[in-house]
Amino acid sequence: MKHILIFSSLFFCTAVMLFGSDQIPAKKQSSPIAITGVMVHPNTGAAIANATIVFIDGKITAVGTGAQIPQGAEMIDGTGKHVYPGMISGETQIGLTEISAVRATRDMNETGRINPNVRADRAFNPESELIPVARANGITMVVSTPVGGLISGLSAAMFMDGWTFEDMTYKAPLALNVSWPDMTINRSPFVTKSEEEQKKDRDKQLQELNDAVRDARAYMEAKRAEGQKGVPYHKVDVRWEAMIPALEGKMPVVVWAYDIQQIEAAVAWAEREKLKLIIGGGYDVWRIPELLRGRNIPVLVAGTHRLPSHRFDAYDDPYELPSKLYQAGIQFAIVSGEESGHERSLPYVAAMAAAYGLPKEEAFKAVSLYPARIFGFDDRVGSLEVGKDATLIVTSGDPLEIMTQVEMEFIQGRKVDLTSRHTMLYEKYKEKYRRMKN
Repeated sequence: MKHILIFSSLFFCTAVMLFGSDQIPAKKQSSPIAITGVMVHPNTGAAIANATIVFIDGKITAVGTGAQIPQGAEMIDGTGKHVYPGMISGETQIGLTEISAVRATRDMNETGRINPNVRADRAFNPESELIPVARANGITMVVSTPVGGLISGLSAAMFMDGWTFEDMTYKAPLALNVSWPDMTINRSPFVTKSEEEQKKDRDKQLQELNDAVRDARAYMEAKRAEGQKGVPYHKVDVRWEAMIPALEGKMPVVVWAYDIQQIEAAVAWAEREKLKLIIGGGYDVWRIPELLRGRNIPVLVAGTHRLPSHRFDAYDDPYELPSKLYQAGIQFAIVSGEESGHERSLPYVAAMAAAYGLPKEEAFKAVSLYPARIFGFDDRVGSLEVGKDATLIVTSGDPLEIMTQVEMEFIQGRKVDLTSRHTMLYEKYKEKYRRMKN
């Protein structure tokens, strides 16, 4: 079994010939930059009107109406504009897939069901055309996540600009991802498996999952004991090696669970194994809020642009889920739940939650500050404060409004290119109609 995701030579050829991004990565910030006259939305307090934000060497050094501008700074007049923290997609397959119908461009799913050693950062394709498209809509960072099997692998926090995956990696490995088996019996006439077969399949998957944790824990203990007298060297197993940080509580485990039975089983399993749990999906969490609130378990809400989960659900349950979690005091972030090609819609997924009861400020935090907080890097990104990374966007208005344009974007102080295949097509056909008028 391969110990990391790798691209096939066919993928590289396909990516370079057909899907290679032609945007040149931004240069490292070389001089101070000051954006003046803007409305700054720090994400940790009230908006500051007619403010200045200053950053040097990729770090914010001043924010406010009385910000000191260093000599020789590049001045950017932002009158009438808004400055927000860059948005963060808390779960996506950007960088791991390009076109779902083209097998050679899909590298997010490894063979087999137990793949804790798969690393998204190693497979991340910096040439993906999906990166500049999402970046142009204000998404500055993504949590690129492998899928498939029971234990899918290790996600990574990736910047949306850079020459190589090493340049773009912000934090990796970030979290271990587990896809919880279906716990309910499907009695639809279209299901070919009998109830007994479905139960056996479910129990088999649960046993595989438990066996994997047991074997990884035994491996961890064996490796720890190697230094003791008389204890032999234990051969390295990259699968169990990858699980050690999760077993030690140093890395969270994201369990993708949707209905009540899955969520309850996942919480019980994480408590038994002493794992730091994050629930992904969580469609039914609002029905059992006390289960997560009392244990301080956060949720990655997998989108609002979807149909209800159950026949008895109201049509707007998906839209109201973030609001219900907010009212219940459960920590959450919103992820798009879309295919990678539609990751650019992340702000509008949050906007739907705002339209159905979630305060607008909370909706934006759910796609910026809160994913950073859940994954443990909010000390660097997700808000605009002195000492934090200058990862921000300059917009014409509220980023959750579909008419708003992202006019400038900085990642750690580097001004990134906002052109994409979409903008190039726009310019191409604008010229077509200009010529028709002439």
